[in-house]
Amino acid sequence: MQENVQKVLAQIRPTLQRDGGDVEFVELGPDLVLKVRLTGACQGCPMASVTLKEGIEKFVKSELPTIRAVEAVE
Repeated sequence: MQENVQKVLAQIRPTLQRDGGDVEFVELGPDLVLKVRLTGACQGCPMASVTLKEGIEKFVKSELPTIRAVEAVE
């Protein structure tokens, strides 16, 4: 499952990188909650929570429906 998550995150990266940001895989817990770290321009951006929930989480869950949630960690 972790490999599939990495592949999905790789699909999202170019969009984030165009705006100077990025996303890193941190861990996928046994509860199927994906933890990621927002970096670059995404880190500390006032819109980061929207990017996380409306962009990253929606896309990840559409590609991998078993993922329960996506959360950002520092």
